[in-house]
Amino acid sequence: MDNRRSQIIELALKLIQEKGYVAFSYDDISKQLGVTKASIHYHFERKEDLGLAICDHIEQALAKLFVSTESISTIVEEQFWHYISKRVEKLRDIEICPISSFQANFESLPAHLQQKVQRISQMELDFLVQLLSKEKKAGLIRSPEETQALAATMLACVKGSLQYKRVLGNDFVPQVFSQLKRILN
Repeated sequence: MDNRRSQIIELALKLIQEKGYVAFSYDDISKQLGVTKASIHYHFERKEDLGLAICDHIEQALAKLFVSTESISTIVEEQFWHYISKRVEKLRDIEICPISSFQANFESLPAHLQQKVQRISQMELDFLVQLLSKEKKAGLIRSPEETQALAATMLACVKGSLQYKRVLGNDFVPQVFSQLKRILN
């Protein structure tokens, strides 16, 4: 039963990344999994419940990556780029961040789901702020910008490059990484 629940979450996450939250349906999931819509409703009564479960999944994955980033690399200057690279690597196949997809549909989301999306959006930004703050403290970043503004800029650039790749087919990510590294130094 937990396996079916996990399958539903994983497929719905993929559909959100491909179509957006408002554009996918339980019918899409049931056809791809070969189950009835009632089976999906058994695990997630409402689409909002499924959206919240997906957000929990994203939140856990972000926290796990952040913890592993801090423990894997003891060199402060490598932590930020390790975190960003791992996030991009995970998204490359579909090329749209599920958080960004939820953000694009934000006004259409139910209130509880909006709150959850706000929380994971803030969490993602806070992780980058923490990593950049360490670098700034160590004197590795000379940029005069406030760390939060710098983190938001980095995040927007990386996610934007993934969107442009999705539309234009060009891989902007390496170019954006190169420019961001220049901005930091």
